[in-house]
Amino acid sequence: MNKAVTNSTTRLWPATLARVLLAVVGGYAFTYSVTAALARLLPGERIDAAISATLLSFLVYTGYVLWVYAVPLRRGLLSLLAIVPLVLIGFWPHLFSGAA
Repeated sequence: MNKAVTNSTTRLWPATLARVLLAVVGGYAFTYSVTAALARLLPGERIDAAISATLLSFLVYTGYVLWVYAVPLRRGLLSLLAIVPLVLIGFWPHLFSGAA
């Protein structure tokens, strides 16, 4: 096998693995935080808002995975910073209440 081909493929593995992990694990964390925030922010009954947010989560996860592969890896990693305000919106009342 050509040495140039071997070197280029071995250098691609870390970036590919990082992108796959970002898409799967980061996508799950992002979608979970978006769903929690939407369940709190959508108008209507609590159960209706939760069901609507859960149904939208399938679109959010799919969109996030596609977006991670479309942008540079650093920008994809920076997108994880958006989780912080979403978690605060979605879980703020439960963070300090001590409720299980």
